Amino acid sequence: MERFDAVIIGAGAAGLFCAAQAGQAGLRVLVVDNGKKAGRKILMSGGGRCNFTNLYTEPAAYLSQNPHFCKSALARYTQWDFIDLVGRYQIAWHEKTLGQLFCDDSAEQIVDMLLQECAKGQVTLRLRSEVLEVAREGEEAFLIRLNGGEVRTPALVVASGGLSMPGLGATPFGYQLAQQFGLNVLPTRAALVPFTLHKPVLEHLQALSGVSVPALVTAESGVAFRENILFTHRGLSGPAILQISSYWQPGELVSVNLLPDDDLNAFLDGERAEHPNQSLKNTLAKRLPRRLVECLQTLGQIPELTLKQLDARQQTQLADTLHNWRVQPNGTEGYRTAEVTIGGVDTAGLSSKTMEAHKVPGLYFIGEVVDVTGWLGGYNFQWAWSSAWACAQALGERCGGKGAGL
Repeated sequence: MERFDAVIIGAGAAGLFCAAQAGQAGLRVLVVDNGKKAGRKILMSGGGRCNFTNLYTEPAAYLSQNPHFCKSALARYTQWDFIDLVGRYQIAWHEKTLGQLFCDDSAEQIVDMLLQECAKGQVTLRLRSEVLEVAREGEEAFLIRLNGGEVRTPALVVASGGLSMPGLGATPFGYQLAQQFGLNVLPTRAALVPFTLHKPVLEHLQALSGVSVPALVTAESGVAFRENILFTHRGLSGPAILQISSYWQPGELVSVNLLPDDDLNAFLDGERAEHPNQSLKNTLAKRLPRRLVECLQTLGQIPELTLKQLDARQQTQLADTLHNWRVQPNGTEGYRTAEVTIGGVDTAGLSSKTMEAHKVPGLYFIGEVVDVTGWLGGYNFQWAWSSAWACAQALGERCGGKGAGL
């Protein structure tokens, strides 16, 4: 039977980074993953360029039943620390909107960096390795039965991710393991995910598939995001929709301001003064995509009038429609296309400093499997790095008193 100082389940962002840090601290580390390639979710993220962190990372950008839980880890290993590591590997990057950092070249650079960091720590990586059983041996060790044999370790780290993107191997394994050892698992749901729409509305809006417009989208809770929305053949997507999906509950409405930069009443009054005989449709097409205007007209939400024919009541109603377009999603596209999973291992059962289970010494949970979910734009990767680093520090102290270091 093989023995390791730490076994990490999951060769994703959190698992690889934790393994690298712990290995470089002098621990003998094994990483196991059921896939045939490490970092599968990293490779497809950010359109293949990996949105690896966000310049504006802060605890307020995370959802959790305990919003304070993420503070310690995020403060101790920051976005600047990871940017420094990326710089040491001479990986060129660029900032997109709202502090989102992407590789100039490819997400493979991030995976290669993590694997090189693991190699520095002499980490053992075993892919296509399925965990068949995990058992506790007294208070000192875990016995892990794999499809290729058995291993024994005093420290087990679960970095198996959530339920999002099952096509990349996502399973409920981490939640099941937590429950096996008596930890509470909060209800999960797909997040950062497109909305689907009810059939009658969808039949009209499908003609807009591919149209993108800047908007301010607000949930019933009052949370709002200002980014683009994208009409799709299934419903609504785009950054603002993905963001608001994390705050949406079935049955709720969302409000979409299609003209966040304009006061429609002032705009129409000005246009009427100069072009009284201009059609309302052509006037609105100066501010919105023509296909969208025509679709809303087909839905009866924009009258077929000239500006001089538009009375005050109709104008007020139109302004309300375009500044406060109320949409009731039918649902979401689910885990198949969701970027992350909300919910998971209850943080009440974990140490915010070490990620260790309070009641099961030597058992740790990091990354997406934990009930900490970030906004779109690199926040979830930063949680992976920060929670992994916090865990690695604890492993170093547990197995020899050494810190994992940066």
